[in-house]
Amino acid sequence: MTDVTLSPWLVWGIILAIAVGTTLSRVSFIVLLGRLGGVPPRLKRLLALVPPAALAALVFPTLFVADGDFSLALSNTRLLAGTVAAVVAWRTGSLLATVAVGMAVFWAVTFAF
Repeated sequence: MTDVTLSPWLVWGIILAIAVGTTLSRVSFIVLLGRLGGVPPRLKRLLALVPPAALAALVFPTLFVADGDFSLALSNTRLLAGTVAAVVAWRTGSLLATVAVGMAVFWAVTFAF
């Protein structure tokens, strides 16, 4: 493979082009919604699902993968703590209680094993 040397001007030009493209794509969405008179109700319902989907995409691999393999075993401390935290979240609805209990269970189980 050959080494490619890029001039600093080219690198900054690429960064600027990417920044302008990103900004234009976001502004076009805002302008379009302004002309439509706001966010349609169906789109609002769909956008409400984005944060839980993003959180699930971040959390689930951490819970279900232990030592590089898919694991549902009791020795998977993260899965055990995550399950307890999910039950606490469901029963209390408190973010603080969920994080506190989940971390307490995680550290207790980690030290126990």
